[in-house]
Amino acid sequence: MQKLKDLLGTNHKIVITTHVNPDGDAIGSSLALYNFLIKMGHHVNVIVPNDFPDFLKWIHNSDKVINYSNSREESENIIKNSSVIFCLDFNNLSRINEMGEYISGSDAKKVLIDHHLEPVNFYDFKIHDTSASATAELVYEFLNYLDAELIDKNISEALYTGILTDTGSFKFSTTSKVHRIVGDLLERGIDINHINKAIYDSNSYDKIKLMGYALSEKLKLAVGGNVAYIVLSRQDLLDHNFKKGDTEGLVNYALSIENVNVALLIIETKERIKFSFRSSGSFSVNEFARKYFNGGGHKNAAGGSLEDKLSVALDKFLESISKYSKDLNY
Repeated sequence: MQKLKDLLGTNHKIVITTHVNPDGDAIGSSLALYNFLIKMGHHVNVIVPNDFPDFLKWIHNSDKVINYSNSREESENIIKNSSVIFCLDFNNLSRINEMGEYISGSDAKKVLIDHHLEPVNFYDFKIHDTSASATAELVYEFLNYLDAELIDKNISEALYTGILTDTGSFKFSTTSKVHRIVGDLLERGIDINHINKAIYDSNSYDKIKLMGYALSEKLKLAVGGNVAYIVLSRQDLLDHNFKKGDTEGLVNYALSIENVNVALLIIETKERIKFSFRSSGSFSVNEFARKYFNGGGHKNAAGGSLEDKLSVALDKFLESISKYSKDLNY
């Protein structure tokens, strides 16, 4: 951190980026760092691979975020002319799709801040801790090291958003340190009622209808009732006027069923089949996703993808998970 502090002692053109389909931790961490670095006097841009959910667009300066998929030429020029690139909440350049090759080829100093397992070494500096509840927790520690006095209400709200969402509203991966951090953020003026309402209580009618449909019509059990899964086709999404973020948290309902220790949400997109895995206890969905579905993440929360038909993807999951029937009955 001291080397990074020395590096940031002079003004730089900085890019902050995060993973495809950015979630609360990705956007919260990125905007907290953005708002801090511009207070330091740096020229900063946040570039994300694709759009992020509307329920995160209240965060201060979220309107400044550049969507690479809509502004490729502008984004690539900014990356080309940058001197420092912060890579937040991902452990492999493949997690940012086409942006990865431009960042890989950049002469800028690359900084990884992340809490996912087994990071690929593409960086010059690393702040990495798999025991952290969220990347926002690591960003908080970094900003405190740089200058705690610069952490204002807007930065604190972004940090809280990252921690809140990545811990499932403090239901998992929560330590005493996390609560001490939140206590400090509260003292800096954040309104947790406002933040919770913005994130969790601003659902569209279509989102609620989609969730109801998924739970009543698409929720299935397998492997003796120890596995629950939901499969949503592209047509299902179109029928419910799907918008990015509408399936956020859906897989957790499946995991909440008694005796279910692994849950999966499968979504068919135009390009590929996406998997969102959750588990409780000792079963590592990170290892499972890496082995069968080109994915990874955390021990109890991971993602993956296949470029195949929806029916083939489901069959592969059921066949693969059935091999672990004894491991899942705990």
